[in-house]
Amino acid sequence: MRENEISREIVDAAYQIHKGLGPSLFESVYETGMAYELNRRNLEFVRQCPIPIIYKGIHLEQAFRADFIVEDKVIIELKSVEMIAPVHKKQLLTYLRLTQKKLGLLINFNTDLIKNGITRLVNNL
Repeated sequence: MRENEISREIVDAAYQIHKGLGPSLFESVYETGMAYELNRRNLEFVRQCPIPIIYKGIHLEQAFRADFIVEDKVIIELKSVEMIAPVHKKQLLTYLRLTQKKLGLLINFNTDLIKNGITRLVNNL
């Protein structure tokens, strides 16, 4: 499955979760829902995946954690915040760069319409 096909499944999963639970819950609730939806769609994923970095020869094994890496191709970063800040996009772009993945989805569940809460970010796609 290619990145765009995986992305379509993730967006539909987010829609189903938002439709069922609504906005303004804790991020951990949406994370549990996303894991359920990804399993239901038979997509392979790693939840709270450590992302290591090397700085001046020092290997930091768990410098960051991506909420999900799906099919070893797409990173999902979940939020439940009033507004997506520029730092949230930079965070996901950093994850994409460090993992050399091409596509990331930043999903903010704290919106009236989930389509307004989904930001697609690319790294050399």
